[in-house]
Amino acid sequence: MLDNRRIRLMSRMALYEKESAKEDLKISSYYKRDYTSLNTLISIMWITVGYVMAAALIVLCNLESLLENLTITKMILIAAIAVAGYLVLVIIYCVCASSFYAEKHNSAKRRVKKYYRNLARLEKMGIKEKK
Repeated sequence: MLDNRRIRLMSRMALYEKESAKEDLKISSYYKRDYTSLNTLISIMWITVGYVMAAALIVLCNLESLLENLTITKMILIAAIAVAGYLVLVIIYCVCASSFYAEKHNSAKRRVKKYYRNLARLEKMGIKEKK
C-alpha cells in the first residue's frame, strides 16, 4: 500500500534536488567565514576592474579638456578624488557583499540540513514499511 506522506516527502525532496541541491551542497561545504571572504574578495576584484574601466573611459572622453588646463595641483586633486571614490565604493560594496554572502550561506546550510533530515525521515518510513 502506498503511503501518501512518504510520496509527498519524496516529491519535495526530488524537487529540491532538481532545483538547488547541487549549489546548496557546494556552498555548505565551505565554512561560512571562508565562503563569505572568498566571494567578497572576488567581488572586490571585479569592482576594481569595473572602476578602472569606467575611470579610463571618463578620462578618454574628456582627455582634450583635461590636457588644456592640466597642472600638477589639478592632477593630484583628480587622483585624490578618484582614489577616495574608489575606497568609498569598495568599503560600501564590501559590507553589502559580506552580509549578502553570509545570508546566502546560512540559507543554503538550512536547506541542506532540512534535506538530510528529510532523508532520515524517509529512511525511517522505509524501515517501518518493511516490517
